Amino acid sequence: MDIDNLPLPDDVSSLDARELQDRLSRGDRLTLLDVRTEREFGGWRIESENVDILNVPYYEFLEGVDDELLARIPRGDDELIAVCVKGGASAYVVGLLEDEGIAATNLDGGMNSWARIYDVIEVAGYEGPGTLLQYQRPSSGCLAYMIVSEGEAAIVDPLRAFTERYLEDAEALGVELGYAIDTHIHADHVSGVRALAARGPTAVIPEPSVARGVEYEREYTTVADGDVLSVGGVSIQAIHTPGHTSGMTSYLVDDSVLLTGDCLFLESVGSPDPEGGERGVPDAVRRLYETLQRRILSLPDDVLVAPGHFSDASVRASDGTYTASLGELRDAMPSLDVDRETFVESLLSDAPPRPRNFEEIIAVNLGQSALADDAAFELELGPNNCAASQHALTGD
Repeated sequence: MDIDNLPLPDDVSSLDARELQDRLSRGDRLTLLDVRTEREFGGWRIESENVDILNVPYYEFLEGVDDELLARIPRGDDELIAVCVKGGASAYVVGLLEDEGIAATNLDGGMNSWARIYDVIEVAGYEGPGTLLQYQRPSSGCLAYMIVSEGEAAIVDPLRAFTERYLEDAEALGVELGYAIDTHIHADHVSGVRALAARGPTAVIPEPSVARGVEYEREYTTVADGDVLSVGGVSIQAIHTPGHTSGMTSYLVDDSVLLTGDCLFLESVGSPDPEGGERGVPDAVRRLYETLQRRILSLPDDVLVAPGHFSDASVRASDGTYTASLGELRDAMPSLDVDRETFVESLLSDAPPRPRNFEEIIAVNLGQSALADDAAFELELGPNNCAASQHALTGD
């Protein structure tokens, strides 16, 4: 039976992705029945400390629901929510379960709708002029930032999938979006810098990244270590922080907040991008160590770190953002206070899998290949695998 032609029930209980996100944010206990294939489920899933999840592929339901299958379906006080790619197969399963007297709810739009959830929260800990906003994508852990001051704005690490969102937000705030800035050549998502540049803002990439083979079809600006961009009354200083990539560049916003991209997270540090091949990974981790010790940890403890990604191990600040002071991260992450060889050995022994489709995504972000919007969205679906270790480095 074709998955796109399953007989769907006329009416099943359902909720949309925003409702699901709201319930997770409230701390509701939920049980997810993910009916995608084992491969799809293994690639990425909805993860939260409030969620229990079970994978039973939809095709096991195609011959009906027998006692053996029913015995595998979770039953308890937690709400049971069925999930698939687009919402059709899971609606079919929910209909079968309801016929068996099992209460279940379908995630309308499936994982594709979950991937379109995008929240924005003001960073209350920012002490400079203007406003700093943090964009949060729970499906992938991607974070982006909008800096707003005196009628001007800049967006850092934008996602192509949300190009219209940034433009709409800037219009709603009554500001002109002047810069679209990347911290590095991303391997886990399709950058929105060029898409935004086509609508007016100036594209900005780190100068060291150009040597990787950037082939943009439009003009762009580069920033080198120490360069400063101005947005209204806000200064944005580029600090070259290699290790995750050779061109990785962090941005110090008015001496108050450091946008670290994939250099330093709240629970880990950035994994080395495979731009030099696997044999170059140990040297990249050594460069990351030097970067952390000499470029990041040399800053004052009260500087607020605002990373490019978050994970389930990340703890939100009181304002709801994924930020923490440098002093807090020193205390929480003992790995930041070890010698170089211990640091390198620890990270190499716990390396995570590469981001899904990273080679194709890097090629798109370099401008070496082109994709339609829908294809780009599908390409980047997946989890955050940008940390250097599979497990959090906090609390060691």
